[in-house]
Amino acid sequence: MAPTPYVQPVSKSTAVFKDDIFKGKVLFCTGGGSGICKGMTEAVMRHGANATIVGRKFDRLTAAAKELESLTGQVCLPVQADVRKPESIREAVRQTIEKFGRIDFVINGAAGNFLAPIDGLSENAFRTVIEIDLFGSYHTIKATLPYVRESKGAYINVSTTIQYHGTAYQAHVSAAKAGIDALNRVVAVEEGPRGVRSNVLAPGPISGTEGMERLTATDENGQLLVPHEPAPSGRMGTVEDCGSFTVFLFSEVASYASGGIFVLDGAHENIRNQMVPYPEAVLDAEGFKKKLAQAQEKIDAKAKSKL
Repeated sequence: MAPTPYVQPVSKSTAVFKDDIFKGKVLFCTGGGSGICKGMTEAVMRHGANATIVGRKFDRLTAAAKELESLTGQVCLPVQADVRKPESIREAVRQTIEKFGRIDFVINGAAGNFLAPIDGLSENAFRTVIEIDLFGSYHTIKATLPYVRESKGAYINVSTTIQYHGTAYQAHVSAAKAGIDALNRVVAVEEGPRGVRSNVLAPGPISGTEGMERLTATDENGQLLVPHEPAPSGRMGTVEDCGSFTVFLFSEVASYASGGIFVLDGAHENIRNQMVPYPEAVLDAEGFKKKLAQAQEKIDAKAKSKL
């Protein structure tokens, strides 16, 4: 029997939820200038919320904010900040409160990732990913918590599925995201009595994202080094899938959902391979890194050509 071809989803959150369910609400999103988190922000704004998007690249943030406002008719505040620095996040929160007067929802989405074996992963690189992903989530929770308590709001912490099994070339991210999963449970337990919810959204492979492109091992000709196995659902995930699930988790329909880890991958994790050729990539890490470098040069050149 031939495998089910990839198909694109046809349903949207706007076809299921009322347009104004988040009217008067405010979203604070780290990493909201691009990719999955930008899509999550758009989905929440389409249902009536205003938003602050936070990141280090101000040009990208301002362009994203204008686009989000145009698409949704809501207000989007771009704030340049480094999630690794608590004072930077506190300033972003201050600007949000000054602009909107409240914070109801928070998406912890700032992240960094790349392919690297442990013996080729510097202490600084490992630390940087931990600081962006895990410390960044902690700093954002600390800075926003008084306002989320006041609004009896909710957190979504963006994680992954790679830490559920040993995944070659992903020690740094596996450690960081496992920490986020644990932090999420504690926030849900400690803040639940105050009316605050916290959940993890763990997307599987999501098509059309920079992260997916950079984490797909290819040779210098762009050929996949590890074939993509179709998810049992028969297609790749989309940014829209993540956005729709975000609307659900922040909505009153999910008022009993807290402390959960929600995997959004079409059951892909149950059948997935390693992300790199195994065991060749770990036995000859230097040779494989050369292949990755050659492929990365082509990806970077392609990205520059789009500017």
